[in-house]
Amino acid sequence: MIGRGTLEKAVLPVAAVIAWELAAHAGALPTYLSKPSAIVGALVEVTRSGELMHALAASLLRAYVGFCLGAGLGVLAGLCAGMTAAVRHFFDPLVSFLYPVPKIAFLSVFLLMFGLGNGSQIAIIAVAVFFPVYIAARYAVLSVNPLYVWSGRNMGAGRATVFICVVLPAAMPQLFSGLRVGLAHTFVILFAAELIGARNGLGYMLIEGEEALRFDIMFAGITAFAAIGFASDRILMAVRRRVLRGQMIGTQEEAP
Repeated sequence: MIGRGTLEKAVLPVAAVIAWELAAHAGALPTYLSKPSAIVGALVEVTRSGELMHALAASLLRAYVGFCLGAGLGVLAGLCAGMTAAVRHFFDPLVSFLYPVPKIAFLSVFLLMFGLGNGSQIAIIAVAVFFPVYIAARYAVLSVNPLYVWSGRNMGAGRATVFICVVLPAAMPQLFSGLRVGLAHTFVILFAAELIGARNGLGYMLIEGEEALRFDIMFAGITAFAAIGFASDRILMAVRRRVLRGQMIGTQEEAP
């Protein structure tokens, strides 16, 4: 059953879509701003033709492989940096120097290295994801209450045991925050990369729609991007609630 809170959250988006549709029918919008009903029709069209499924498969492959590579390396490097000063001193200057640079600027380099295939798209996504995840993992470890660590060591636990049983669980909430930021970066970079250096995917479908003056297909591609980004975020949050269910007791996030 749909709760009252869900209905209240849906009021504004639904009202905006209705106003958009009515304005389009009244001729108050430019031709390139397709009405919602036309966008839905375009989604049905590209779904029936198989174009949408093919584009989704290509984009999701790049997004998830790139995210997993970047997040895995970011978590590993960040945890090591939080635990070991030597690793921290190695990565911190590199991260401080490269993090402010727009990651899409590296796409031309990766295109030269990997060509127009999936390799360049995956590489640029992995680079974009690495930085926020590394920073979150690093500070997650450093922010663990030293009292927890001292207590574990005083009870005879070794360094590895303290890390696995004390540091890692305490760092998980902040670590998931970094993963969520990295996931958002994934779809932002994927969109930009497919506009520039891809021969398939949702971004390429969007460009084809623009070149053919099929603005309904262009907005259908944007809608599909938003949908997979939203669904991926919900999946990550569901995993977070599962992993952190013991730490969320008594908090606002405990409620579904």
